[in-house]
Amino acid sequence: MKKHIPNLLTCLNLFSGCIAVLMALQGNIQVVTICVFASGIFDFFDGMVARLLHVKSPIGKELDSLADMVSFGFLPGTIMFTLLTKVFPDGSLLPYLGFIITVFSALRLAKFNLDERQTSDFIGLNTPMNTFYVLSLPYIADKYPQLVLNPIVLIGSVLLTSYLLVSEIRLFSMKFSSMDWKTNKFRFIFLILTLILFIVGQFMALPIILILYFLLSA
Repeated sequence: MKKHIPNLLTCLNLFSGCIAVLMALQGNIQVVTICVFASGIFDFFDGMVARLLHVKSPIGKELDSLADMVSFGFLPGTIMFTLLTKVFPDGSLLPYLGFIITVFSALRLAKFNLDERQTSDFIGLNTPMNTFYVLSLPYIADKYPQLVLNPIVLIGSVLLTSYLLVSEIRLFSMKFSSMDWKTNKFRFIFLILTLILFIVGQFMALPIILILYFLLSA
């Protein structure tokens, strides 16, 4: 029975991601947000539970990537698509450029599965972090539409994040092998600063948190 627990968590990640995609198309960003956080939690704990229970399996690894492709690949592309439809006139094909993020997310996940250098750290922006950045854009657009609902900003975000997903930039992961401060110093600092920034700025702070992530990884 215990061998199925990690895969169950992964399936819940996928289930949440599917709901989030539908809600994004309907413009219900609040439900999307709940689902993204749920997917993030399930994604974080499925691997941890597998390690704790010593039930890691090849099917679990493949299932994890497939679930992430929906929750952290197709979803951010869908969110970006909906934002671009607000910028370009009806009938324009340009909003579909948002799905470039989905394509590069797939490339990033495939690369991660084969890259043995990424056992403890990431090389390139991970898909959940990218999804949280994209998720912040509708919230920022709600308060400052002129700042986000701009073709240069949105298409620029698509191109920049797509590049970062497959870049060779080394970034620390949030996998704790121990609770030792010396080993996990940057992880603890990042978590503390993220909490403070999110309390102060909520979703408006997510782009700043992303920049902080890169700075602490440098």
